[in-house]
Amino acid sequence: MIHVIAIVTAHPGKRQAILDELHAKVPLALAEEGCIEYTVTVDADVVGPMHTQTKFGEDTIIIIEKWESLDHLEAHSTAPHVEEYFSVVNSLMASRVVHFLSSTR
Repeated sequence: MIHVIAIVTAHPGKRQAILDELHAKVPLALAEEGCIEYTVTVDADVVGPMHTQTKFGEDTIIIIEKWESLDHLEAHSTAPHVEEYFSVVNSLMASRVVHFLSSTR
């Protein structure tokens, strides 16, 4: 299994536009072969009693993905809806950092 954590930082005031594009694409990603999870997240206001959390910031979106294999993830990266997403949001993003992880068990 491959885990992906994508940290997308929007230009100021552009986060909602990116979120709108992402929310439209989530069902397409989830329908792809090998997709286990595709979740779009932002900072929570408060997480339980942990009031000392470090926030990513109001312009940041975290996408959490799980894929059955690297082959499935690679197929996703060239899917038409992914290419369409990037054609719309590239100019809205200030930065994008992607982490690829594997389970230790």
